[in-house]
Order: sequence, then C-alpha cells, then structure tokens
Amino acid sequence: MTPEQLQHLMDSCENEHLEFKEAKSSYEFEDLVNYSVALANEGGGRMVLGVTNKRPRKVVGSQAFQDLERTKHSLMERLRLRIDAETLNPPEGRVVVFQVPPRPIGMPIQYRGAYWMRSGESLVPMTPDQLKRIFEESGPDFSAEIAKNATLEDLDPEAIARFREMWKRKSDNSALESVTDVQLLIDTELLVDGAVTYGALILFGSGKALGRHLAQSEVVFEYRSSEASVSFQQRKELREGFFLIDDELWKTINLRNEVQHYQEGLFVWDIQTFNEKVVREAILNAVCHRDYRLNGSVFVRQFPKKIEIVSPGGFPPGITPDNILFRQSPRNRRIAEVFARCGLVERSGQGVDRMFEECIKESKPRPDFTATDDFQVSLTLKGEVQNPRFLRFLQQVTQEGLGSFTTQDFLVLDSVQREEPVPHALKDRLGFLKDRGIIEMTGSGRGAKPILSRRFYSFLGKKGVYTRKRGLDRETNKALLLQHIENYRQEGSQLQDLLQVLHQLTRDQVQKLLGQLKKEGRIHLKGWGSAARWYPKVSPIVKS
Repeated sequence: MTPEQLQHLMDSCENEHLEFKEAKSSYEFEDLVNYSVALANEGGGRMVLGVTNKRPRKVVGSQAFQDLERTKHSLMERLRLRIDAETLNPPEGRVVVFQVPPRPIGMPIQYRGAYWMRSGESLVPMTPDQLKRIFEESGPDFSAEIAKNATLEDLDPEAIARFREMWKRKSDNSALESVTDVQLLIDTELLVDGAVTYGALILFGSGKALGRHLAQSEVVFEYRSSEASVSFQQRKELREGFFLIDDELWKTINLRNEVQHYQEGLFVWDIQTFNEKVVREAILNAVCHRDYRLNGSVFVRQFPKKIEIVSPGGFPPGITPDNILFRQSPRNRRIAEVFARCGLVERSGQGVDRMFEECIKESKPRPDFTATDDFQVSLTLKGEVQNPRFLRFLQQVTQEGLGSFTTQDFLVLDSVQREEPVPHALKDRLGFLKDRGIIEMTGSGRGAKPILSRRFYSFLGKKGVYTRKRGLDRETNKALLLQHIENYRQEGSQLQDLLQVLHQLTRDQVQKLLGQLKKEGRIHLKGWGSAARWYPKVSPIVKS
C-alpha cells in the first residue's frame, strides 16, 4: 500500500468494509479476530491500526502486533482464512493494515460460536434471517432436507453411539452421555419436527434403510494390483451410515499399505505409502461434498502406489483446482457441521490444506485434482516418497523450532525444492522463510528466484550443488563474458551468444554486466539492433 492509498482510506467513510483503531500501545488479539470475522461476513475489508477513528483522521502510530507473521499465522489457525497484513511507516508513526477476504460462498464465518457482524461502532451476532440468506447462496442443503417415509427405526443406534462418544471427547462435555438419541439428533438438526433428514441417513442409516431411501449413499472400494489391470482383485460395497463404515474402509486400505524404508547413516525410518490422515480426510471430503442428487457412488480405487477417490458432482460453484486450498463452499452443510462437532473436520475449511501439508511433509506428490470435471471430483493420492533427504530436512527444521509453518509455507518450500515457480499468491511467504534461514534469494530484480539455503545442501552433503545453484559471483561472471568476447574478437559477439554463456541469468542481468564492462573500458559495442556486436577494447600501442 502506498502513502497515497493510505490517505485515500483515511478520507473514506468508515463502513462495514473499513475499520479504524488507534491502538497506540497495543490491541487485543481476540478483538482483532472478532473484527476479522465481522469484515469477512460482510464481504471483506480492511482494519487499520494507528489511525484515529473520527474524521478528519490522522496518524497516531501503533505498537500493536510487532511480529506480523506470527499474527497472520495465529489468525489462520483460528479462522482458516488467509488474512494479509502490512506495515506502513509515515513520519507520524507506524500504521498496520489488515486485509480480510470475503467469506466463502454460502458459508458464514464463526468464532467460538458467534457469527459476528458490524452494527455502528459495535459487533453483534448475525440474526437467524441473515444466516439463512447466506446459507441459501450456494443452493439448498440436500443433507438438511427431509427424507420422506424415513423413520427413527432406519437409524442404527451403534452409529449414533459412536458419534456421541466422539462428540463428547471433542467437546469435553460429559453431559452428552445422558442425552437421549432423539435429543442428540434434534441438537444436531438431523431430526426436524420429528422428521428424519437425509443427513441423518447418510451418517447413521442402516444398510436396509439406505437401500430404500438413498441407495447412492454408498462407498465402493476396489483394489487392483497394477494400474494396467482392468479387473479388480477385491471389491467391497459399503452401503451403511458413515459412522459404521469409515474405520472398516481404512482397515481395508491399510491391509495393502506398504512401508517404505529409508536409511541415512545410522538413522533408519519407515514411511507408509498411504498416510492415514490424508486418506481419511480425502474420504471425508468425498462423503461431505458429493452431490447426492446424482445416482453414482463414491469410488475408492487402490493401487500399490496410489489411490483414486472419485465422487459424483463437480466442484461447488466458485471452486477450482487452483483455488481449492483457499476457498470453500460446502455442498452438504449439515453433514459438515456434524463432522466438525465430533472433531473429524474443521467446519471453516475443507481439510484440503491438511492433505497438501501432510503430503509435502512426507515428500510425496501433492494431491492431484486435475481429472475433475463438471460431473465428478477426482482426487489422486500418490504414495511414493520422492526426496527422502528433503523430508529429513523438513523434520530437522521443525525440530529446531525455526518457525511455525503454515500450509502456504510448506507449499512454497515444495515449489522451491522442485525448482518450480512459486505461485503469485504465495510469494508473500518468501520473506518469512528467508528471515529464518530456510531459503535464500539468487539474482536481483525480476530475475530473483528462491533456492533452499546453504544449510540444506550441507545437510545433503552437496555443497557443490549449492554453489552452482547460488550462481557464480559477479566478477567471475564478468570474466566469463570477457573471455568469450576475446575469443571472438574478429567477428564480434552477439547478445544471444553471451546469453548462452551465462544461461542461468536473465537478459537484463547479462546486459547489466556488459554495461559494467563497457564502463570499465574493457569492451565496446558496434552496430545497432540485430547487427550489434561486442568487441574487446584494443589496448593502445606504446612506442619505445
């Protein structure tokens, strides 16, 4: 943000998208969280600290939140929202600006049970009507609809008991033990005015009940010993409430879950091909976000080194493979709420970030959604460890406490170690990782790019690779250019040839080095455009 943009904000009227606080010495983090919730719920906006509230506003300076990276990380942990923050330093004092994104489509943000919104100078809970309008943005919630002709007898008491135990453990509320099954269903809105919802059937229904009322609520497991195999070696059709089948499904997958062994010196460690957290999270997403109006089943296809999970219905509106980490739009909110109550998922997220993070921590390929289309969501999880030493490096960095990493940090490190461009949306994390000595920047200007730090290559025992990636120093690069120009002194050297000499540098960087050599009187340029050639400077002949 420029000083001019800050002044424009200060001249604007305070509204539901803009909040000013003096916060001269400090500001309560919990208040920041609550205001962030309110801003997100009303379409996003900015919160500015260090500026007076009443117009004409003036900068008074704020000492609040000196470690902005830590603050942003804490906000992400609380709200699962990627809130940006920056510091400006005009002469009058320090100003901190928080940029809060809008809430996901059809999904209000809550914190500790409260869906906050602005009302004048205060925060108040959103009304039921306002919440209802937000929920309706993404279309009707199928899991909240009444299943005609379904009764309480269609629900399995064992499934309800398992949910009760998980909810009690998550909430640390022993009073749930004495609540009746009917009241439990009412409290979770799975039983409405005595009528059973589809969500109740999906989560707690018996096999027979699902066969009668919702036959597509089914997970089909298949195992093939080779990706080339057309026929399966095992098939299971699991048509019961989710709380009756999830453990059985994981145990079936785990029967063929090979352990990969790695050794470094005397240190030996084992990694399962399929991470339980990742696989369970993927299955939860398929059950929670599939389109139950379509007749297909969820398919889980296991191979020795990969798992494919395919669920009916494409991504919800506004979700793509590119933004799935940062945007959420639950298709079956009632199911998502139940999963959140018992600790299976975060209600404000889809768990996709957790899958990406765990895969990167184990140096496995990232979850792949590229086969998704308008009719199905297709997720591929590959289990082979690609770079065991990168895995060990991440473990060491974490153990040394060099930083509390977000999923975004792991994505940046993964891109860097794969030598892929860092996505634009993640580039603001480069400074955090550089300050902690985990990455370094090579080059300058537009040609600057991150590499893993020297300590990583020392850890690998590949110091020479670090030197190559870091690049030759400026004088060595100049000497190489000069040597090439000397070698072709008769015909001259085109810029294109010189770019090949220092192929790791950008065009601008090479031209800058040539300019320095020219300024030093060691080379000169003849011609223009495509005819331009560089020649060594001819030393004057000294007569005796």
